[in-house]
Amino acid sequence: MKSMKLLSFLLLLVLPAVVQAQLTFTTNNGAITITGYTGNPTVLNIPGTTNGYSVTSIGSSAFSNKITLKLLTIPDSVTNIGVSAFQSCRGLTNLTLGNGVVIMGGSAFQSCSNLGSVTIPDSVVSLGSNVFCSCTSLTNLAIGSGVISIGNSAFQFCTQLASVTIPDNVVTMGDSVFFHCFGLTNVSIGSSVTNIGKLAFSHCSDLNVITIPNSVSSIGTNAFLFCSNLASITIPGNVIGIGTSAFARCTSLTNLTIGAKVNNIGSIAFVFCTYLTSIIIPDSVTNISSDAFDYCTGLTNVTIGNGVAGMGDSAFWSCTGLASVTIPNNVKTIGNYAFFSCAALTNITIGSGVTNIGTNTFCWCGSLGGITVDAANSTYCGVDGVLFNKSQTTLIQYPIGRSGSYVIPDGVTNIGVSAFSDSDNLTAVTFPSSITAIGASTFEDCQGLTSLNIPNGVTNIGASAFSDCDNLTTVTFPSSITSIWTSAFQECQGLTSLYFLGNAPSADSTVFSGDNPTVYYLPGTTGWGSFAGFTGVPIVLWNPKVQTSSTSFGVRTNRFGFNITGSSNLVIVVEACTDLANPVWSAVGTNTLNTFIGTNGTSYFSDSQWTNYPGRFYRLRSP
Repeated sequence: MKSMKLLSFLLLLVLPAVVQAQLTFTTNNGAITITGYTGNPTVLNIPGTTNGYSVTSIGSSAFSNKITLKLLTIPDSVTNIGVSAFQSCRGLTNLTLGNGVVIMGGSAFQSCSNLGSVTIPDSVVSLGSNVFCSCTSLTNLAIGSGVISIGNSAFQFCTQLASVTIPDNVVTMGDSVFFHCFGLTNVSIGSSVTNIGKLAFSHCSDLNVITIPNSVSSIGTNAFLFCSNLASITIPGNVIGIGTSAFARCTSLTNLTIGAKVNNIGSIAFVFCTYLTSIIIPDSVTNISSDAFDYCTGLTNVTIGNGVAGMGDSAFWSCTGLASVTIPNNVKTIGNYAFFSCAALTNITIGSGVTNIGTNTFCWCGSLGGITVDAANSTYCGVDGVLFNKSQTTLIQYPIGRSGSYVIPDGVTNIGVSAFSDSDNLTAVTFPSSITAIGASTFEDCQGLTSLNIPNGVTNIGASAFSDCDNLTTVTFPSSITSIWTSAFQECQGLTSLYFLGNAPSADSTVFSGDNPTVYYLPGTTGWGSFAGFTGVPIVLWNPKVQTSSTSFGVRTNRFGFNITGSSNLVIVVEACTDLANPVWSAVGTNTLNTFIGTNGTSYFSDSQWTNYPGRFYRLRSP
């Protein structure tokens, strides 16, 4: 006995014939740890004692990869099952755990893929990480009442597990604890659990019933991601934060109650919860993170609590059923694309405290008829349903659900990014002389626009400003234009004529990509050869003249007429008025200079109505 005193050494233990194996073990202070065995038994009953010493532990990886083992009994004397002790015992079908086990180490029974039932005794306090991970045949699980901690991925990939009860003593549940248990339908969580970790129930696609107890204070990232059968969830009153993607793609979720202490809704928290129809965000919430409710296409009603100060980028992107939104006074920031493509949204009310609205925030809201801003707001204002900055120098958002024409008010100097984008029913826009710039994507995809007259003073046109305006045919550019940015008129497939009143602006090959227009420029202006080279569009000198000295000029039988000459095939509109002091010009004819004289063209204009007026004045313009 002296040789055993405070020593640890290797022995061989011969077991009954039914085992047909020899266990190896060590002793330490009179306690035995099983370290392995030889042979290929199918039944293993580990003894509780040998040579007067208790078997208290099963060592790390002691029986890993023993694929012949089918039936295993662990005695009451064992208190600790080591890391990976029975990992990948793929033939194991029956497991009996003794009532003395306290700790089950990480991966202890991982990948025991034929194990069908497990009863964890009340003596167990801790279940290690991956302890039953990938036990793909496990259908019945009873967790003892003494368990306090369940480690990361403890039951991950237990795909046949249908129902789980987490006892009231459990305080800690690790990350991914039931990840990808797609057969799991019903979970009862005990009253002491404080945290639902990352990916805890992610990809449990059959899960339809779960009750989160009041003890829980946080719900981690991806906790219920892809729980596609989960129909109802109540987030209890002690939860403070809802993690990133916590309930993302819970596509059957119809009922959601958010507890009164939640202060943050994480990014992508409820993305693609397509059956969710109504949300009440409590006053405790201070931040709605980016993409929080993206693609909640069934959402028709949302109440934003008075405590919310910030709404992240794309917070309600493509909530296509949302009809009306009121932004409370406490909100300071509304992120980029926050309500982008909310197709059913008809009206928006912006509170007094909003100081920052991102780009494209209300873009592609095809039913939007008006934006109302609280009169006390010091940064923004609404004028006839259109959103401006407070000084009304920048037009930020036009409600694109409107039809007809729009006159931009005098004093506006800038038009914001995507301000009119996708306004399909906008038929015409009149710019004030105060405008100096047209921003990126400002009129992108405005299918109702047919012609544009950009006022003098505008120096640049932003990238994609008028791209995809398929019915736009003519554009007149002022002499002040110096630059047209990338793709500004890309894919305007109906565009035929561009009239420039000054020198050629800077442009590249993308500006008119997908179009087939002709550029017309005035005599005396410069840079057009380079412009044609960069853009790839043909250029034609705009030089029509009335031939007043020609014999064709003047009164003829029942008409007054004259010849017009200029570059061949120019299309000329002749206008007339009766009073130059207060002129009201009206078109009286359209002529194409398609009778050729050398390289130029000519056409005869006649006015059969000239006798109806005491005097008439004529001028020429482009179509």
